[in-house]
Amino acid sequence: MAKNFEVPIVSAMKKYSADGVLPFHTPGHKQGRGAHEFLRELLTAEGLRQEVSLMEELDDLHEPHSCIKKAQKLAAELWHADECLFMVNGTTAAVQTMIFGTLKEGDLIFIPRNAHRSVISGLILSGAVPIFLPVEFDEEFSLPLNVSVETIERAIKKFPQAKAVLLVSPNYYGVAADLEKISRLVHAAGMILLIDEAHGAHLRFCEKLPRSAMDAGADLAAQSTHKILGSLTQSSMLMLKKNFIDAEKIRRAASLLQTTSPNQLLLASLDIARLQMELGGREKISKAVELSKILRAEIKKIHGLKTFETVKNFSLDATKVTVNVQNSGLTGQVAEKILREELKVQCELSDAANLLFLITFADAAETISKLAAALKVLASRPQKKISLLPPILSREISLSELSPRETFYSPTEVVPIKKSVGRICAEEITFYPPGIPLLMPGEKISSEVVEQIERGKFSGGRVIGASDLTLSTIKIVQ
Repeated sequence: MAKNFEVPIVSAMKKYSADGVLPFHTPGHKQGRGAHEFLRELLTAEGLRQEVSLMEELDDLHEPHSCIKKAQKLAAELWHADECLFMVNGTTAAVQTMIFGTLKEGDLIFIPRNAHRSVISGLILSGAVPIFLPVEFDEEFSLPLNVSVETIERAIKKFPQAKAVLLVSPNYYGVAADLEKISRLVHAAGMILLIDEAHGAHLRFCEKLPRSAMDAGADLAAQSTHKILGSLTQSSMLMLKKNFIDAEKIRRAASLLQTTSPNQLLLASLDIARLQMELGGREKISKAVELSKILRAEIKKIHGLKTFETVKNFSLDATKVTVNVQNSGLTGQVAEKILREELKVQCELSDAANLLFLITFADAAETISKLAAALKVLASRPQKKISLLPPILSREISLSELSPRETFYSPTEVVPIKKSVGRICAEEITFYPPGIPLLMPGEKISSEVVEQIERGKFSGGRVIGASDLTLSTIKIVQ
């Protein structure tokens, strides 16, 4: 396919800025004339002149007919989608749109237990009811993997009346589910497949990476274009395949969930990110993959560190480099603090056992060398090996007793944890590690889960989501 050098949104903005119009419209800084000096430092004079919106020439995100429509069409073609919607309320809005635009109150949807909070908010908006799927776990590295094909098969047999499956693929650590097999199972069952692909906008551009959601057969995929590619933070894309969904309903949902005053700079950055990938995406992403290989080879030479790189039954995005620090005697959180404060290196995240580093097309041999050197210094500190207790995980495929919407609007009370059996949980209870919730709002509390919580209280792990971090009490639906 011939490369397209157009940037329709950028071109429209430049044209408007150069037209010499005297503005009596928003924004209040009027093309930078009234901008404070601090804002001038953040944006160039040209950027301020082009920071306008809602003019006829600049199109309408909610009813695109010119430059935005063209830019979205170019993006859809590049990512092998039937349609693309630009999102300026983050991937959160894209995930909410997937759910709100396809499900109604009472519909059942499969979701992984560690789904992003945007999934739960999407369920609150739609009134759909979640069926929680267990997530596989790697005990050596103490990190979550993904949902297996076998789990999807079991789930569909158990709840054939469900309408949709939503998965996070790849996850934060780069672990991708087998979406090709899963999409065939899902569609054969008359369901639709929604993918939170926030961490996978780059997959389309390198054959050495997991297949992108669109290429693997997903119906909708929400991508954080800003996370790995080159758009501005808060800008994302929602990719659509029209075989099994109502595209018009998706557009209406997106319009309801996005601002009526979209920032034109965010839209332009999506336009530019598409152009950047169209002109040199394969070379750029392949370079990032090669740099990640170099980094992993250097990490293998460092005593006390090991890197996550093979995973049975799943595929791995090589540009996410997870470094396990347990044998160095450090926790991931302590290691992050040392790197940031003393060695001036910032990771993407840390957990109890690991550090995660993102390698992108912006990296070079020099940045990889500096990171490897910092990790060598980090591991040189004499410490004792840390042992983590086995994680407490739910292996059940479980239907929520109340929908997130019902739970959200229900009155609540706090009771002793030992007296909560049989009641409906009104909060999230998660031990970190493994970071996979034991209880979600709307789930019935079983005696087995209470026993797990009691054991987990003494494991030394961090508790998140609970109103009482000692877990002596729990918030329930009245």
